[in-house]
Amino acid sequence: MKRYYFLLSFFCLSHYVSAQEISLDPVTVTSSLIEKRASQTGRNIAVINGAYFQNLPVHSIDDLLRYVPGVEIQARGPMGSQSDIVLRGGTFQQVLVILDGLRLNDPNTGHFNSYIPISPSEIERIEVLKGASSAVYGSDAVGGVIHVISKTFAAKSFAAKTFAKTQLSGDQENNLPAKTNINAMIAAGEYGLKNANVGGFYQKNKFAISGGLLSNNATGVQQRGIKGFFHNNTASLSLHYDLSPNWNVAIRSAYDHRDFAAQNFYTVLRSDTASEKVKTSWNQLRIGYKKNNTSFSLDGGYKAVHDQYAFNPHAIANSSKSKLWQGLAVLQQTLSPKSSLIAGINYQNRKIASNDRGDHALSQLAPFVSIVQVFGENFTITPSVRLDWRENIGSELVPQINLSYKKNSWQIRGSAGKTIRDADFTERFNNYNRTLVTGGNVGNPNLKAERSFSYEAGADWFLTKSNTSQFKVSGTFFQRLQNDLIDYVTTPYAQMPRKDNLSKTGTFGLALNIAEVNTTGFELDIQSVKALTANQKLIFNAGFTWLDSKNNSQVTSFYVSSHAKFLTNFSAIYQISGFSLSLNGLYKKRATREASAIEATISKNYFILNAKAEYAFLNRTLAIFVQADNAFDVQYSDLLGSKMPGKWLMAGIRYNLVK
Repeated sequence: MKRYYFLLSFFCLSHYVSAQEISLDPVTVTSSLIEKRASQTGRNIAVINGAYFQNLPVHSIDDLLRYVPGVEIQARGPMGSQSDIVLRGGTFQQVLVILDGLRLNDPNTGHFNSYIPISPSEIERIEVLKGASSAVYGSDAVGGVIHVISKTFAAKSFAAKTFAKTQLSGDQENNLPAKTNINAMIAAGEYGLKNANVGGFYQKNKFAISGGLLSNNATGVQQRGIKGFFHNNTASLSLHYDLSPNWNVAIRSAYDHRDFAAQNFYTVLRSDTASEKVKTSWNQLRIGYKKNNTSFSLDGGYKAVHDQYAFNPHAIANSSKSKLWQGLAVLQQTLSPKSSLIAGINYQNRKIASNDRGDHALSQLAPFVSIVQVFGENFTITPSVRLDWRENIGSELVPQINLSYKKNSWQIRGSAGKTIRDADFTERFNNYNRTLVTGGNVGNPNLKAERSFSYEAGADWFLTKSNTSQFKVSGTFFQRLQNDLIDYVTTPYAQMPRKDNLSKTGTFGLALNIAEVNTTGFELDIQSVKALTANQKLIFNAGFTWLDSKNNSQVTSFYVSSHAKFLTNFSAIYQISGFSLSLNGLYKKRATREASAIEATISKNYFILNAKAEYAFLNRTLAIFVQADNAFDVQYSDLLGSKMPGKWLMAGIRYNLVK
């Protein structure tokens, strides 16, 4: 273990660097839908620059999130095969994933929430909001929100911005220089690995376009009777056009296809040699208006997912098709230099057609309002309230308040609010449409919605000497008091409420509302950037999270106890001239578990480190690199039975053009 602590200490004690454009107090939109500095939101928000995807040793968006301070990724398979996202000790369904303002959480199951249908080259930034956010975003925003913001949807008219600054003539405005970014990466490695990441962004005057492709493929490491193969591909394209000085339109279309070995992803049975295919299509349209103190946006989105899961080659595959239609209208009105109003309404229609779960539909409508009020020069208060109506469930009022006091280099913040989460179709109807079920998880249509009350208090210290010398440390205490939390509980046949298609000799995991689960925690985040010399740069991010969850019902469940009791994750990028070295690492301590039938264990703790060395030339447009995932060859699993690969070596070439 000494080598692990040495590496961590080295980066903690070094001087750090960043590129000119990086800010540790950036403008964000996730906390209240209105642009504010992170230090004015009253929330703990981590912002990840989209360019990090190329600079760090990661392969997929869930890989990138894995090393964001305070984010726990429970990976079942490598390089985007499947991962559960956990924030502040919640279950994997208690994190809301958003793409350019619209919800991505799948109506079928939260296991698909990490399948974010956008190519990395399109990502402007990712904002991670930690803690309760249901008053603005509704169901699932319990542990927090992952908000992916793309370059095109975030684009403000290049021409309009320049015209406002320089008051150019019309002819000059229409002949401004274009902004272009093209990148491409190919890599190959052990176990038949072949990866590619290509894309580009172009903007001129009123028009912007971006698109890309991410492809991760391997025959995989040997497992029990099957190789851990994967073929994971994402392609996306988006456009932005300014119709006039006040009106603009943006559109996106994406396709995501994951085909992977899924052995023991959901069971601990020896006969499980599963494979799974998940196909996702995503289409989104936004119409925006902005004039003086008023802005309005209307978003529409459609998501379709086809999941095919085969327990083994001899089993009939589960086939489920889910659909999510949604609309979001948001009005922002600046009432005075210190007062703003945000009001909106969200509509969702969720459907599923499945040979395993049956055919079901659910509609939801929710108006919400939020006020941002600044008192004096330093104090900001943001009260919000949402009225959530769900078909066949009823209506529920969800309030929240955020407070922030910012003076000089300090921010003191606090937040308190209610959160809710409805059961997904898997939790309600899993295994309900099958002829005979001999074991495994069984849904419960009588589940109540989860409800919780969350509060937090924290402080941030900013030390900024220049754009290339910045330091930020954040500390937050939080507590979440949960009622009717949903999880699977081991239940014998005799105690199952519905036995129509169950084997009398089977033991099942029944979805139940556990009475009370209270989670208390503390998180410490450190970010630092600084230029050492004219040609030396270093970026460092680290997070430390301590958690304690108490289940007052004393019922042993599957996912409530799976989160880490202590988590530290970090990333670092060091650059000198054309050479760069980047590291990702995490240490996790959690409850031990074992399944003797498949000789699987969850160890008390583990530490993994990924490393990438790169040399760039031709004015940094071309680079070659070598990379080692899990460099110390640690044997570990995040979830029982889903063994992750050991050391994996690879190399590749990268091209990047910016002008």
